[in-house]
Amino acid sequence: MPIDPSKALGAELGEGQHTYTRDDVILYHLGLGAGVPATDANELEYTYEKNLKVLPSFGVIPTFGSMAGLGSVDGLEFNFAMLLHGEQDLEVHQPIPPEATITNRGKVAEIWDKGKAALVVMQVDSTDESGKPLFTNRFSLFLRGEGGFGGEPGPKAGNAAPDRAPDGVIERTLMPQQALIYRLSGDKNPLHADPEFAKMGGFDTPIIHGLCSYGVVCKAIVDEVLGGDVTKVARYQARFAGVGFPGETYTISYWKEADQILIGANAKDRDNAPIISNAAITVRS
Repeated sequence: MPIDPSKALGAELGEGQHTYTRDDVILYHLGLGAGVPATDANELEYTYEKNLKVLPSFGVIPTFGSMAGLGSVDGLEFNFAMLLHGEQDLEVHQPIPPEATITNRGKVAEIWDKGKAALVVMQVDSTDESGKPLFTNRFSLFLRGEGGFGGEPGPKAGNAAPDRAPDGVIERTLMPQQALIYRLSGDKNPLHADPEFAKMGGFDTPIIHGLCSYGVVCKAIVDEVLGGDVTKVARYQARFAGVGFPGETYTISYWKEADQILIGANAKDRDNAPIISNAAITVRS
């Protein structure tokens, strides 16, 4: 039986260290479209080492390599080609420094039976050099064709947008070469660069990384709603509802509800096709 929660649930994925530099942070920001206008004071704080700040969504980058540990988990046999990244949940415990060596510890936190797919939640806890918690990532991974093992279906998606007009709408136009820049931050899946590979995956052209869209939305909210203060983000949850393409424009709607900002992002030029849904940023008081 490929999926056996009795063996896989709670399995440790090992411990590893990751060092990143200011250049890595700047490259990540450029991959989200930062630097327009190039001389804007707020944009320079993302793209120039003087007064460099770190967008909270950068926290997904130093932990991405932990995904490889899933392949060795007993009771969790699956085809990596059938894996889809369904949701991302990032908790930021303290402001992210512009350079650091961090320690990542991963585990299989949840396994749910979705019928036609298994949903596996991989949790990665990251600490700084002093051992203090820095951020926690929860990657929700859909393993297509691996459901039906008799488990519980799990909770329904939360953070639904309220039934009223949004408090604001932000537009962000992606660069034609955005995926080519973003992939240099670590996710070099050819689906985001190679037209022939994209066609084999059912797309006419390479698509934007889901975590790139995740970062674009985070930056838009930080800049337009939180006054550019990256330290205000305590948690950022999002569901990947569809694919985005280089060069298109996202409409990012938001609703302010207590200490949360609820968010949805759609492709303006494709009849508002959903990109990100059920998203929320919890604002640090």
